[in-house]
Amino acid sequence: MTIQTIAEIERKLEDSMVENDPFFIHILQDKRKGVQQLIRKWQKKMAENRRLKEKFQQMSAYENKWYSSGYEMIAGIDEVGRGPLAGPVVAAAVILPKNFFLAGINDSKKLSEKKRLEFDAIIRRDALSVGVSMIHAQEIDRVNIYQATKKAMKAAIASLNPKPDLLLIDAMKLETPYTSESIIKGDEKSISIAAASIVAKVARDELMKELSLRYPSYGFQQNMGYGTKEHILAIQQYGITSYHRKSFAPVKNFINQ
Repeated sequence: MTIQTIAEIERKLEDSMVENDPFFIHILQDKRKGVQQLIRKWQKKMAENRRLKEKFQQMSAYENKWYSSGYEMIAGIDEVGRGPLAGPVVAAAVILPKNFFLAGINDSKKLSEKKRLEFDAIIRRDALSVGVSMIHAQEIDRVNIYQATKKAMKAAIASLNPKPDLLLIDAMKLETPYTSESIIKGDEKSISIAAASIVAKVARDELMKELSLRYPSYGFQQNMGYGTKEHILAIQQYGITSYHRKSFAPVKNFINQ
């Protein structure tokens, strides 16, 4: 076999996916330092791919259990934004196809913003159905955050088309016409719930960035409405907006002063 440059070997390795590839076996004998570094880098990449695939399989256990029981349209349900001082609580419902695969899918909080945006686009492209619902500050203040969260989840489910026949819900118990299972930390244990958490997080973050253009003093593009020191100082200095939750401390404390 003709001796190849290190750049040529690097390009060929990008297409090599198994360690018994004749090309890979051949370059193992190449003692050049640059080639050995490429080999170690490739082996590390393959190990990470195996880890992500195993993690995905583990996170598919709930879906596979219900598929084996005859259910076809399994929706994952999750929400974001229960804790912030400003902005809506957002719920998403996602029905993934049986053959869906996305290495690295996880709880949205454990992903970088860049990865969330990438995954959100893939999920929306490949999902059988996606539903998103937002409940804003005035409604949160009226009914409380727990009831607002349930209302957002139910609305997200209702907007699905096609409809689900089973729900996997992150932590919450919902009264719906569908068979359901509530899973504690479901966004770390179910691919469907993880997908919903990503869609909900991206949708809410995009809204908060839009609000930051209207209310630049509050830093919504960075704090997403959470009670950071800078956000609380801005409330003290400028007061509240219609997007602030008046029933949440310390917002309500400033109103009553």
